[in-house]
Amino acid sequence: MHCARQVAPDIVWVGGNDKRLSMFEGVYAVPRGVSYNAYLLRDEKTVLFDTVDKAVAKVFYENVAHALAGRKLDYVVVHHMEPDHSATLDGLLEKYPEATLVCSRLTLAMTAQFFHKDLSGRALVVGEGDRLSLGNRELTFFMAPMVHWPEVMVTYESGDRALFSADAFGVFGAIDGALFADEVDFYGDYLDEARRYYCNIVGKYGPQTQALLKKMKALDIALVCPLHGFVHRRDFERYAACYDKWSRYEPEERGVMIACASIYGNTANAAETLSAKLRERGVRTVMFDVSVTPASEIVAAAFRFSHLVFASPTYNAGVFVTMEEVLRDIAAHNLQNRTIALIENGSWAPASGKLMRALLEPLKGTDFVGDVLTIKSSLRKEQETELDQLADAIADSVMGKAEEKTAEAPAAKKKFRCKVCGYIHEADELPADFKCPICGRGAEFFEEIE
Repeated sequence: MHCARQVAPDIVWVGGNDKRLSMFEGVYAVPRGVSYNAYLLRDEKTVLFDTVDKAVAKVFYENVAHALAGRKLDYVVVHHMEPDHSATLDGLLEKYPEATLVCSRLTLAMTAQFFHKDLSGRALVVGEGDRLSLGNRELTFFMAPMVHWPEVMVTYESGDRALFSADAFGVFGAIDGALFADEVDFYGDYLDEARRYYCNIVGKYGPQTQALLKKMKALDIALVCPLHGFVHRRDFERYAACYDKWSRYEPEERGVMIACASIYGNTANAAETLSAKLRERGVRTVMFDVSVTPASEIVAAAFRFSHLVFASPTYNAGVFVTMEEVLRDIAAHNLQNRTIALIENGSWAPASGKLMRALLEPLKGTDFVGDVLTIKSSLRKEQETELDQLADAIADSVMGKAEEKTAEAPAAKKKFRCKVCGYIHEADELPADFKCPICGRGAEFFEEIE
């Protein structure tokens, strides 16, 4: 039985949901599953935008047949050759031998790699700005290399002003029948998964994402149809603003993410004590145990917060295993413009501090604040002064006081913090109609902070 939904009068979602998948790409936990989106457009010509993972092949083929309603399939546009979107492409082309494959040059080369057959005889290779008429509507193709594979492109459709955006603007989680972002509390229930998706899947490629956003600004877009997650038909500018911030490596929130590795609890005790002292100084903190929390969540939090603290014991003369994994993951995702503090532990030869710094120092725009706090086995009472000094240095940096001490600054504006998501807005006064750019709450959800 088919399970399809209308996106617009002539556009049908023909994808599927996989709630049994536990690890996306074998790396990222997806406790709420994932959707694989494909869309069929019916004009004088019919066109299918992408296929799906083999896990949902049966319902996908049924959805396509239902949406075609007896018509032939004229075109199959492939935006991205990753198998979660193309594993069923070969089977689909066998079912619809009259269909023409529309793709980039690199995509065509990848079809031969995946399917071991030459599809060039039935392919229309397109490049930047190329157009294809469907009758009353026209498709325009834009290349989006490295968002997040080199062959990626997106398509703009003129009739419904729809952008088929490939992996851009996707989100982890099955959509469970709610096709549109406005059918759920997207910013309340899904923004964290949207951030985790972007930071881990696309986050390394900020400049390339910026290039795509620039192309999009020239288009009149009413619908955004990604390959994972919800279709956006309202207030998309808000989501695009998140992508703009993430891809510029600008933190969403001034606050501190603390990631800690601890074998017997002593390093964790130091990290928790630092967190408590920062809270006492009015700084928001979030804390993760890197041996328990998936690295993808810590990477996403590192993109979210302005300041990061890493606390690790020395292990086999190196950084503790799970902490090293997290740090290498953060470095691999090209995180930039963060201020970092370090805590090390070692019973006889503490070395994790300098090793953690060596992993993070090459990242562009990275600053280190305070001295490395060195613990030998456990935090001593007489080290509380050192901990206070580190907390002061971090808090001053978060609050901008460090800059005030070194340069004459204009009169400080008031700071208003959202009680829901923690976003801090600086202004002389908070307008009554102000809306939080992160969670969308109104001015009544804000409180003035020092």
